[in-house]
This record gives sequence, C-alpha cells and structure tokens, in this order.
Amino acid sequence: MIQTAPEMIASVFVLFCRIGACLMTAPGFSSPRTPVRVRLFIALTLTLALAPALTGGKPFALGGLAGLVGAIFSELAIGGFIGLLGRLFFLALETMMMSASMSIGLSNPLGAPINEAEALPGLGVLVSVTATCLIFVMGLHWELIRGLVASYSVMPVGTGLRPQAALASYSDVLARTFVMALRVSSPFIVYGVIANFAVGLLNRLTPQVPVYFISGPFLVAGGLILFYFIVNSMIPAFMADFADWAVKGS
Repeated sequence: MIQTAPEMIASVFVLFCRIGACLMTAPGFSSPRTPVRVRLFIALTLTLALAPALTGGKPFALGGLAGLVGAIFSELAIGGFIGLLGRLFFLALETMMMSASMSIGLSNPLGAPINEAEALPGLGVLVSVTATCLIFVMGLHWELIRGLVASYSVMPVGTGLRPQAALASYSDVLARTFVMALRVSSPFIVYGVIANFAVGLLNRLTPQVPVYFISGPFLVAGGLILFYFIVNSMIPAFMADFADWAVKGS
C-alpha cells in the first residue's frame, strides 16, 4: 500500500488535469463570474469522486517521470479540447447576437461583462446569460460530466489527443454551431436589411429630411418588439441543439 501510494496520487493528478482543463473551458463553469477557487474546488471534488471508478482502484501505468509529464500535457489537451467544443456553441451565439444587435441599432456595448471578460451589447448579454443559466436548470452540466467520463473509454490515459480526429471534430462542431446561431439570429438580420432598405429608400425620396437619423429609435423599437415575439422560440432552439450535442457528443 505504501509503495503504490505515490503512483495512485500521480494517477489522480492526471485525472484532475483532464477534468480541470475541461471545466476551465466548458460553458457555465468557465464563466469569469465564478471565482477561481470555486472552480478549483469543483474540479477537485469531481476528480476525487470519479477517481475510484476511472482508475479501478489501481494506478495507471505512466512509465516513470517522463511518462507522467507526457500524460499531464496530453490530458490537459484532451480536457481543454472537450470543453472547447461545448464553448463553441456560446461563442457562435455571442458572435451572431452581436450581428443581430448591429442589425437593430444596438451595436454599442451597453451591457456589462457578465458571461465574458469583455462587454457585449445588452441583447447579446441577455441571451448568452439566459442560455448559460439554462444549462444548469436543464441539468445539461451533468451531461457534460457524463461525456467527460465517457471520453476515458475513447481516449484512455496515455493515448494522447489524435490531431486528425480532433481537427475533424472541431470543424464539424464549428460548422454546426455557426449554422445554428445564424438560424437563431436570422430574423434580426432579415429585419435589419428590410428596415435599412426602407429607410434608405425613404431618404432618397425626401432628401431634405434626415430620415436616417430620425429612424434610429423606431429601428431599435421594432427590433425589441421582434425580440419579444421570437425569444420564446430562439432560446429553446439553441438549447435543443446544445442538448443534442451534450447527450450524443457529436
């Protein structure tokens, strides 16, 4: 027991590298509003709770100090990559909501940096924070943890991250997330095109009146009314796509 104690501690630390790296980049857990110590304690708690099942009560065959160092870097890469795939959904949503805010005349970053380190327009902050809260309300954070545990059967400790498979997964999720975000924000983009075209046409018909400047409040008001009517559909559509990825992992 005394001889295997250092190997078991090293094995638990290797598990902590993948779990901690995943939580460092996963949506919800990686929010800057969550204190660093809280995130550290969450990662430690999950590691200690999952260690008996993942190790089977036996230390990993790491192969000495060189093998331990290599396992640490590979586990950090795997965990960070898994969390990044989930993070892509929210990065795509924030990007397209920024475009939607510009389409309805709310491009100024009036919102506080709640879910990100940088400020976003109020519309983007509202949607992103709501989606982040729904992750925990719908219990999707448990699906992220289940997927993290299942990753050990696909990529066991010591195998490393396969660049070709990782690049294929990254490109697939990236394309999927931005198509989904475009679908969610498309009503605002269409509204912005139509409204600005109408304002430009009216400005050409009455060049003496600065219609473009007068129409600003009406453009914003119309966009907010549109948001009021479609918000009950756009957020569930986003969460359904994120839940499908969290459950299936692809």
